[in-house]
Amino acid sequence: MSEELLRLNKLCVDYKVKDGYLSAVKDVSFSINKGEIFAIVGESGCGKSTIAHSILHLLPEHNEIIKGNIFFNGEDINQYTDKQLESIRGKEIGMIFQNPIDSLNPVYTTGFQVAEGIMLDNVSKTEAWNRVIKLYNDVKMPDAEKRAQSFPHELSGGMRQRVMIAMMLARTPKLLIADEPTTALDVTIEAQILNIIKSLRDEYNTAVMLITHNFGLVAEVADNVAVMYAGEILEQGTVFDIFDNPKHPYTKLLMKALPRKTKKEGRLQTIDGNVPRLTNDKPGCRFENRCPYAMDICKSNDAEKIMVTESHSFNCHMGGVDKQ
Repeated sequence: MSEELLRLNKLCVDYKVKDGYLSAVKDVSFSINKGEIFAIVGESGCGKSTIAHSILHLLPEHNEIIKGNIFFNGEDINQYTDKQLESIRGKEIGMIFQNPIDSLNPVYTTGFQVAEGIMLDNVSKTEAWNRVIKLYNDVKMPDAEKRAQSFPHELSGGMRQRVMIAMMLARTPKLLIADEPTTALDVTIEAQILNIIKSLRDEYNTAVMLITHNFGLVAEVADNVAVMYAGEILEQGTVFDIFDNPKHPYTKLLMKALPRKTKKEGRLQTIDGNVPRLTNDKPGCRFENRCPYAMDICKSNDAEKIMVTESHSFNCHMGGVDKQ
Protein backbone atom coordinates (compact mmCIF):
# COMPACT_ATOMS: atom_id res chain seq x y z
CA MET A 1 0.00 0.00 0.00
CA SER A 2 1.50 3.34 -1.08
CA GLU A 3 1.90 5.99 1.62
CA GLU A 4 0.80 9.54 0.81
CA LEU A 5 3.51 12.19 1.20
CA LEU A 6 2.10 15.39 -0.34
CA ARG A 7 -1.50 16.42 -0.97
CA LEU A 8 -2.81 19.66 -2.41
CA ASN A 9 -6.46 20.43 -1.69
CA LYS A 10 -8.16 23.14 -3.81
CA LEU A 11 -5.00 25.28 -4.00
CA CYS A 12 -5.63 28.75 -5.46
CA VAL A 13 -3.00 31.41 -6.13
CA ASP A 14 -3.90 34.92 -7.28
CA TYR A 15 -1.21 37.48 -8.18
CA LYS A 16 -1.83 41.16 -7.61
CA VAL A 17 -1.66 43.09 -10.90
CA LYS A 18 -2.50 46.62 -11.98
CA ASP A 19 -6.14 45.93 -12.80
CA GLY A 20 -6.94 43.52 -9.97
CA TYR A 21 -5.79 39.94 -9.44
CA LEU A 22 -4.49 37.39 -11.93
CA SER A 23 -5.82 33.88 -11.29
CA ALA A 24 -2.61 31.86 -11.75
CA VAL A 25 -3.78 28.63 -10.07
CA LYS A 26 -7.38 27.61 -9.48
CA ASP A 27 -8.67 24.72 -7.35
CA VAL A 28 -5.69 22.43 -7.93
CA SER A 29 -5.89 19.10 -6.08
CA PHE A 30 -3.61 16.08 -6.34
CA SER A 31 -1.51 13.79 -4.15
CA ILE A 32 1.97 12.28 -4.41
CA ASN A 33 3.01 9.07 -2.65
CA LYS A 34 6.44 8.22 -1.30
CA GLY A 35 8.77 6.98 -4.03
CA GLU A 36 6.46 8.18 -6.82
CA ILE A 37 7.38 10.34 -9.82
CA PHE A 38 4.45 12.68 -10.44
CA ALA A 39 4.60 14.86 -13.56
CA ILE A 40 2.79 18.16 -14.08
CA VAL A 41 2.71 18.92 -17.79
CA GLY A 42 1.34 21.84 -19.77
CA GLU A 43 2.18 24.90 -21.85
CA SER A 44 4.54 27.60 -20.56
CA GLY A 45 2.74 29.98 -18.23
CA CYS A 46 0.03 27.52 -17.16
CA GLY A 47 0.94 27.71 -13.45
CA LYS A 48 3.26 24.71 -13.02
CA SER A 49 6.11 26.65 -11.38
CA THR A 50 3.66 28.68 -9.29
CA ILE A 51 2.45 25.44 -7.69
CA ALA A 52 6.04 24.41 -6.94
CA HIS A 53 6.92 27.78 -5.41
CA SER A 54 3.68 27.77 -3.40
CA ILE A 55 4.65 24.52 -1.68
CA LEU A 56 7.84 26.09 -0.29
CA HIS A 57 6.38 29.62 0.03
CA LEU A 58 8.84 31.08 -2.46
CA LEU A 59 6.37 33.31 -4.27
CA PRO A 60 6.95 37.12 -4.42
CA GLU A 61 6.19 38.42 -0.94
CA HIS A 62 3.01 40.48 -0.47
CA ASN A 63 2.08 40.02 -4.13
CA GLU A 64 -0.13 36.96 -3.92
CA ILE A 65 -3.13 35.45 -2.22
CA ILE A 66 -2.89 31.73 -1.47
CA LYS A 67 -5.95 29.69 -0.54
CA GLY A 68 -6.44 25.98 0.03
CA ASN A 69 -4.34 23.36 1.79
CA ILE A 70 -0.88 21.91 1.22
CA PHE A 71 -0.48 18.79 3.34
CA PHE A 72 3.03 17.36 3.74
CA ASN A 73 3.41 14.29 5.95
CA GLY A 74 -0.13 14.95 7.17
CA GLU A 75 0.48 18.57 8.26
CA ASP A 76 -0.84 21.67 6.48
CA ILE A 77 2.41 23.50 5.74
CA ASN A 78 0.40 26.32 4.19
CA GLN A 79 -0.16 27.40 7.82
CA TYR A 80 3.52 27.15 8.81
CA THR A 81 5.48 30.13 10.07
CA ASP A 82 8.68 31.18 8.27
CA LYS A 83 10.76 29.43 10.93
CA GLN A 84 8.80 26.20 10.53
CA LEU A 85 9.21 26.37 6.75
CA GLU A 86 12.97 26.82 7.11
CA SER A 87 13.10 23.51 8.96
CA ILE A 88 11.69 21.60 5.95
CA ARG A 89 13.25 23.52 3.03
CA GLY A 90 16.14 21.43 1.77
CA LYS A 91 15.84 18.97 4.65
CA GLU A 92 12.39 17.54 3.84
CA ILE A 93 11.63 19.14 0.46
CA GLY A 94 14.32 19.96 -2.11
CA MET A 95 13.86 21.91 -5.33
CA ILE A 96 15.82 21.97 -8.59
CA PHE A 97 15.13 25.34 -10.21
CA GLN A 98 14.81 25.94 -13.95
CA ASN A 99 18.13 27.68 -14.55
CA PRO A 100 21.05 26.19 -12.57
CA ILE A 101 23.45 29.04 -13.43
CA ASP A 102 21.11 31.50 -11.70
CA SER A 103 20.74 29.20 -8.68
CA LEU A 104 24.48 28.86 -7.99
CA ASN A 105 26.62 31.57 -6.42
CA PRO A 106 29.35 32.51 -8.93
CA VAL A 107 31.95 33.44 -6.27
CA TYR A 108 32.02 30.10 -4.43
CA THR A 109 33.10 26.69 -5.65
CA THR A 110 30.28 24.27 -6.35
CA GLY A 111 31.53 21.83 -3.71
CA PHE A 112 31.49 24.51 -1.03
CA GLN A 113 27.88 25.38 -1.90
CA VAL A 114 26.77 21.76 -1.62
CA ALA A 115 28.74 21.23 1.62
CA GLU A 116 27.17 24.35 3.13
CA GLY A 117 23.76 22.68 3.23
CA ILE A 118 25.15 19.44 4.65
CA MET A 119 26.84 21.30 7.52
CA LEU A 120 23.45 22.67 8.61
CA ASP A 121 22.91 19.20 10.12
CA ASN A 122 25.92 19.64 12.48
CA VAL A 123 28.25 17.67 10.20
CA SER A 124 31.99 18.45 10.30
CA LYS A 125 33.61 20.19 7.34
CA THR A 126 35.69 17.10 6.48
CA GLU A 127 32.72 14.74 6.58
CA ALA A 128 30.62 17.19 4.59
CA TRP A 129 33.29 17.38 1.88
CA ASN A 130 33.51 13.58 1.69
CA ARG A 131 29.73 13.45 1.26
CA VAL A 132 29.95 16.06 -1.51
CA ILE A 133 32.36 13.84 -3.45
CA LYS A 134 30.07 10.83 -2.94
CA LEU A 135 27.07 12.85 -4.13
CA TYR A 136 28.99 14.02 -7.21
CA ASN A 137 29.79 10.40 -8.00
CA ASP A 138 26.14 9.45 -7.41
CA VAL A 139 25.00 12.01 -10.00
CA LYS A 140 27.66 10.75 -12.43
CA MET A 141 29.78 13.90 -12.31
CA PRO A 142 33.01 13.28 -14.27
CA ASP A 143 36.18 13.85 -12.21
CA ALA A 144 34.11 14.57 -9.09
CA GLU A 145 36.85 16.00 -6.85
CA LYS A 146 38.06 18.45 -9.49
CA ARG A 147 34.52 19.60 -10.30
CA ALA A 148 33.78 20.13 -6.61
CA GLN A 149 36.66 22.62 -6.54
CA SER A 150 35.44 24.38 -9.69
CA PHE A 151 33.37 27.54 -9.92
CA PRO A 152 29.95 27.41 -11.66
CA HIS A 153 31.19 29.24 -14.78
CA GLU A 154 33.81 26.53 -15.30
CA LEU A 155 31.17 23.82 -15.71
CA SER A 156 28.89 22.97 -18.61
CA GLY A 157 25.11 23.24 -18.35
CA GLY A 158 24.75 19.51 -17.76
CA MET A 159 27.38 19.59 -15.00
CA ARG A 160 25.70 22.54 -13.29
CA GLN A 161 22.42 20.65 -13.35
CA ARG A 162 24.19 17.70 -11.71
CA VAL A 163 25.45 20.08 -9.02
CA MET A 164 21.89 21.26 -8.35
CA ILE A 165 20.64 17.66 -8.11
CA ALA A 166 23.50 16.81 -5.72
CA MET A 167 22.74 19.90 -3.64
CA MET A 168 19.06 19.02 -3.35
CA LEU A 169 19.83 15.40 -2.45
CA ALA A 170 22.54 16.33 0.05
CA ARG A 171 20.13 16.19 2.99
CA THR A 172 18.10 13.26 1.55
CA PRO A 173 14.74 15.05 1.24
CA LYS A 174 11.52 13.07 1.11
CA LEU A 175 10.25 15.12 -1.83
CA LEU A 176 12.29 16.50 -4.74
CA ILE A 177 10.63 19.16 -6.90
CA ALA A 178 12.30 19.26 -10.33
CA ASP A 179 11.24 22.37 -12.27
CA GLU A 180 12.16 21.80 -15.94
CA PRO A 181 15.36 19.93 -14.92
CA THR A 182 16.52 19.33 -18.50
CA THR A 183 15.82 22.76 -20.04
CA ALA A 184 18.51 23.85 -22.54
CA LEU A 185 20.31 20.49 -22.32
CA ASP A 186 21.01 18.37 -25.38
CA VAL A 187 19.19 15.05 -25.69
CA THR A 188 22.16 12.95 -24.55
CA ILE A 189 22.63 14.91 -21.32
CA GLU A 190 18.86 15.04 -20.87
CA ALA A 191 18.69 11.25 -20.91
CA GLN A 192 21.52 11.05 -18.37
CA ILE A 193 19.79 13.50 -16.00
CA LEU A 194 16.55 11.50 -16.22
CA ASN A 195 18.38 8.27 -15.46
CA ILE A 196 20.00 9.95 -12.44
CA ILE A 197 16.61 11.06 -11.11
CA LYS A 198 15.13 7.59 -11.57
CA SER A 199 18.08 5.81 -9.94
CA LEU A 200 18.15 8.19 -6.98
CA ARG A 201 14.40 7.70 -6.53
CA ASP A 202 14.99 3.96 -6.40
CA GLU A 203 17.93 4.29 -3.97
CA TYR A 204 16.47 6.82 -1.52
CA ASN A 205 12.71 6.25 -2.09
CA THR A 206 12.47 9.99 -2.78
CA ALA A 207 9.21 11.21 -4.29
CA VAL A 208 9.70 13.46 -7.34
CA MET A 209 7.39 16.18 -8.61
CA LEU A 210 8.52 16.71 -12.20
CA ILE A 211 7.42 19.96 -13.86
CA THR A 212 7.74 20.00 -17.62
CA HIS A 213 6.12 20.87 -20.95
CA ASN A 214 7.85 17.90 -22.59
CA PHE A 215 5.62 14.84 -22.99
CA GLY A 216 8.69 12.83 -23.97
CA LEU A 217 10.10 13.20 -20.45
CA VAL A 218 6.74 12.29 -18.95
CA ALA A 219 6.52 9.06 -20.93
CA GLU A 220 10.09 8.18 -19.93
CA VAL A 221 9.96 8.57 -16.14
CA ALA A 222 6.52 9.43 -14.72
CA ASP A 223 4.21 7.15 -12.76
CA ASN A 224 1.29 9.59 -12.65
CA VAL A 225 0.51 12.73 -14.66
CA ALA A 226 -1.52 15.91 -14.27
CA VAL A 227 -2.26 17.97 -17.40
CA MET A 228 -2.53 21.71 -16.65
CA TYR A 229 -3.98 24.57 -18.64
CA ALA A 230 -4.35 28.23 -17.57
CA GLY A 231 -3.96 27.41 -13.88
CA GLU A 232 -6.29 24.40 -13.76
CA ILE A 233 -5.72 20.66 -13.87
CA LEU A 234 -7.91 19.39 -16.71
CA GLU A 235 -6.97 15.72 -16.59
CA GLN A 236 -4.93 13.40 -14.40
CA GLY A 237 -4.17 9.71 -14.26
CA THR A 238 -1.39 7.17 -14.62
CA VAL A 239 1.06 7.65 -17.46
CA PHE A 240 -0.71 4.82 -19.32
CA ASP A 241 -4.13 6.46 -18.80
CA ILE A 242 -2.94 9.74 -20.29
CA PHE A 243 -1.05 8.32 -23.25
CA ASP A 244 -3.30 5.40 -24.15
CA ASN A 245 -6.71 6.88 -23.35
CA PRO A 246 -6.67 10.71 -23.18
CA LYS A 247 -10.14 12.13 -22.52
CA HIS A 248 -10.00 15.91 -22.29
CA PRO A 249 -9.95 17.77 -25.66
CA TYR A 250 -6.85 19.72 -24.54
CA THR A 251 -4.95 16.53 -23.73
CA LYS A 252 -5.93 15.03 -27.09
CA LEU A 253 -4.76 18.13 -28.96
CA LEU A 254 -1.46 18.12 -27.06
CA MET A 255 -0.96 14.50 -28.10
CA LYS A 256 -1.63 15.35 -31.74
CA ALA A 257 0.90 18.18 -31.51
CA LEU A 258 3.73 15.84 -30.53
CA PRO A 259 6.53 15.76 -33.16
CA ARG A 260 6.00 12.39 -34.85
CA LYS A 261 6.25 13.37 -38.53
CA THR A 262 9.13 14.10 -40.84
CA LYS A 263 9.25 17.35 -42.82
CA LYS A 264 8.07 15.52 -45.95
CA GLU A 265 4.98 14.22 -44.18
CA GLY A 266 3.68 17.68 -43.29
CA ARG A 267 3.70 20.30 -40.56
CA LEU A 268 3.01 19.62 -36.90
CA GLN A 269 -0.54 20.21 -35.71
CA THR A 270 -0.99 23.29 -33.51
CA ILE A 271 -3.72 24.43 -31.11
CA ASP A 272 -5.46 27.54 -32.45
CA GLY A 273 -5.95 30.60 -30.25
CA ASN A 274 -4.20 31.95 -27.16
CA VAL A 275 -4.32 31.34 -23.42
CA PRO A 276 -6.76 33.85 -21.87
CA ARG A 277 -5.51 36.44 -19.38
CA LEU A 278 -7.58 35.61 -16.34
CA THR A 279 -7.77 38.80 -14.29
CA ASN A 280 -11.21 37.83 -13.04
CA ASP A 281 -12.19 34.46 -11.61
CA LYS A 282 -15.07 33.86 -13.99
CA PRO A 283 -16.97 30.55 -14.10
CA GLY A 284 -16.66 28.29 -17.10
CA CYS A 285 -13.98 26.25 -18.79
CA ARG A 286 -10.73 28.15 -19.33
CA PHE A 287 -10.04 26.17 -22.50
CA GLU A 288 -13.42 27.10 -24.02
CA ASN A 289 -12.07 29.80 -26.38
CA ARG A 290 -9.69 27.27 -28.03
CA CYS A 291 -11.72 24.07 -27.80
CA PRO A 292 -13.13 22.74 -31.10
CA TYR A 293 -16.02 21.11 -29.19
CA ALA A 294 -17.02 24.08 -26.99
CA MET A 295 -20.71 24.48 -26.12
CA ASP A 296 -22.65 27.35 -24.54
CA ILE A 297 -22.50 25.68 -21.13
CA CYS A 298 -18.70 25.73 -21.29
CA LYS A 299 -18.72 29.56 -21.09
CA SER A 300 -20.81 29.84 -17.94
CA ASN A 301 -20.40 26.69 -15.84
CA ASP A 302 -17.38 24.95 -14.33
CA ALA A 303 -17.17 21.34 -15.46
CA GLU A 304 -17.48 18.66 -12.80
CA LYS A 305 -14.84 15.98 -12.41
CA ILE A 306 -15.58 12.80 -14.34
CA MET A 307 -13.99 9.57 -13.10
CA VAL A 308 -12.98 7.28 -15.97
CA THR A 309 -11.34 4.79 -13.63
CA GLU A 310 -10.22 4.95 -10.01
CA SER A 311 -6.93 6.50 -11.16
CA HIS A 312 -8.10 8.52 -14.19
CA SER A 313 -10.23 11.68 -14.13
CA PHE A 314 -10.91 14.77 -16.24
CA ASN A 315 -13.01 17.93 -16.09
CA CYS A 316 -15.16 18.51 -19.17
CA HIS A 317 -18.81 19.11 -20.15
CA MET A 318 -18.36 16.60 -22.98
CA GLY A 319 -18.93 13.89 -20.42
CA GLY A 320 -16.37 11.55 -21.90
CA VAL A 321 -17.98 11.39 -25.35
CA ASP A 322 -15.18 10.62 -27.79
CA LYS A 323 -14.88 12.95 -30.76
CA GLN A 324 -12.25 12.84 -33.42
